[in-house]
Amino acid sequence: MNEQTTDLRETVRRRYAAAALNVTEGGAACCGPQAVEVDENFGSTLYAADERDVLPAEAVAASLGCGNPTAVAELREGERVLDLGSGGGIDVLLSARRVGPAGKAYGLDMTEEMLSLALANARKASATNVEFLKGDIEAIPLPADTIDVVISNCVINLSVDKPAVFAETFRVLKPGGRIGVSDVVADDALTPDRRAERGDYAGCIAGALSFAEYRAGLEAAGFGEVTITPTHSVAEGMHSAIVRATKPVTAELPTGTGEPAEACCGVDACCTPSESAVDAALTVTEAKTAAGCACRNSGDGATSLSAAPRQV
Repeated sequence: MNEQTTDLRETVRRRYAAAALNVTEGGAACCGPQAVEVDENFGSTLYAADERDVLPAEAVAASLGCGNPTAVAELREGERVLDLGSGGGIDVLLSARRVGPAGKAYGLDMTEEMLSLALANARKASATNVEFLKGDIEAIPLPADTIDVVISNCVINLSVDKPAVFAETFRVLKPGGRIGVSDVVADDALTPDRRAERGDYAGCIAGALSFAEYRAGLEAAGFGEVTITPTHSVAEGMHSAIVRATKPVTAELPTGTGEPAEACCGVDACCTPSESAVDAALTVTEAKTAAGCACRNSGDGATSLSAAPRQV
């Protein structure tokens, strides 16, 4: 990870840590928690009143997203849901109500302050089918093929390694699983520099992918049935959008790799220190990303994800 990438991640972490503390400290005051100040295109106003009313005030106040992914993910009874960048827990708690006692909702966040707030909100909501995990969305601490639906609310655009996010999302989803994501997406004509002119990285603007880039990234990870539907403008040429995609029931490796039977994910000696890409034109990481590989190795710059989920 280079210095610029590290700086961007820390900028995002500080912003969301400050937001969580703002809500927590406000909740201790006489007037209750104060909503984090955001643009009118973001935040809790994007949720229906009847959804907000059944949640702890602190969960609603900490909402910083650009949409309502639980309204578009078509969650069903008994499903297992993962929210990438779960923040104060609003989407996890709403998901938990939709999937019912037989289902489960996981929230993943890298910020200690947000995780503490989310856990407090889960207790206040008496939610027993939720679990919050500390970690990065580029290296999800859950086993492969265990999640029915992945949701996220204006968080993927904050990542400094979006191909890794797409590959990890694909990995943890069961065959036939799906994503229902709200995110900021840029017009294809906008260059990265022009996106940065419209807002900063931590504010969900500068890091946004274009429509074409988003689609290409999901398809490169192995997803099919990709749709990206803009819902409202958040800046000139920038849109909040609903992103849907599906993991095929039978995931196929890219054709033409000439891959031997003992290889997997476009890689020889899978998940060992001696692994190498079957296609000499690709790096190991590129081969795994293209195949949506479930195996990760420390030499690949990621962590092993075979362990069971842990609760913060």
